[in-house]
Amino acid sequence: MELKKVSKIYNNTTWALSDVSFSVEEGEVVSIIGPSGAGKSTLMRCINRLVDATSGTVTFDGQDVTSISRKELRRARTKTGMIFQHYNLVDRLSVISNVLHGRLGHKSTLGGAAGFYSEREKENAFRIIDKLGLSEQAYKPCNELSGGQKQRVGIARALMQEPKLLLCDEPIASLDPSASKIIMDHLIDINKTMNITVILNLHQVDVAIKYAKRVIGITAGRVVYDGPAERLDAKTIHKIYQSAEGDLITDVGGA
Repeated sequence: MELKKVSKIYNNTTWALSDVSFSVEEGEVVSIIGPSGAGKSTLMRCINRLVDATSGTVTFDGQDVTSISRKELRRARTKTGMIFQHYNLVDRLSVISNVLHGRLGHKSTLGGAAGFYSEREKENAFRIIDKLGLSEQAYKPCNELSGGQKQRVGIARALMQEPKLLLCDEPIASLDPSASKIIMDHLIDINKTMNITVILNLHQVDVAIKYAKRVIGITAGRVVYDGPAERLDAKTIHKIYQSAEGDLITDVGGA
């Protein structure tokens, strides 16, 4: 995936992103960090075109997603799974039903509305649910689950798309340290065992350093750091967050 000079302006006045350029290799894990309002979530949404960039290009899997038609975009999005901070599940439906919804992008409008899923799709859904440690919750409605369990359902739903890329927008921001560690460990295992590229929006600097070899720092819609996690020192963190050095390190699961 490659971004070239991607900018996003809201209401012709507010620059959420300004000339953002970077590339991500297949199989990479990349953490994007920055303060609230830096443009991290907007960046994620520009990548899969939930938000249209004002200018610039996003090329994924050899296709410029900023210029394709809506029909082509629907197909392109099946290659990109999205993990949301607040899960975006249908709470009244069961875990298995929510996970199967990950196949809707592969179906016709009529097929999706009818809720028809093949035996292969159902078997795959249960396999993924088991991989994420949710077998005992498969038939529970999602409103009976903990936050960590809901996020694992969100991951399972994304994996049902058979994606090449996972975009994780603050996937642990609403979770306690124990649940956060479980989620992060699952995401890294998915990357290693399934060779799925993972891009993480994270607020916790220590988690970004622990789980990704590469970190991109964004401030006020601009990339101010792009490099190895081990080189992310206090001075650079201060530059990214414009805060007192050391204020941003928070512990998650012993990270």
